[in-house]
Amino acid sequence: MENEREMTGAEQQPAEAASAPAAQPAGRPAFRQNGVNRKKRKVCQFCAENAKSIDYKDTAKLRKFISDRAKILPKRVTGTCAKHQRELAIAIKRARTVALISYTSD
Repeated sequence: MENEREMTGAEQQPAEAASAPAAQPAGRPAFRQNGVNRKKRKVCQFCAENAKSIDYKDTAKLRKFISDRAKILPKRVTGTCAKHQRELAIAIKRARTVALISYTSD
């Protein structure tokens, strides 16, 4: 009697239901390569264009790298390399100083 215990509803589920594979979350594509899930690597937009420098006056391009709350997006989100992420941050800050881009969200 001491070793017996009552099973709760969660413990009474069959083993097949518990071992079923989880569904992929929406919006997150999985890439399979050699049986391993891998994400597609992002390419730096500025390296692809062979850009020598990032112009702070090109507000259309700079707005692609700013969130809806006017924050500078990190390189893990945008895919820029470290060198161009530093230049991008400086260009955005210069554009803000000259009032080409707002400091806050519109």
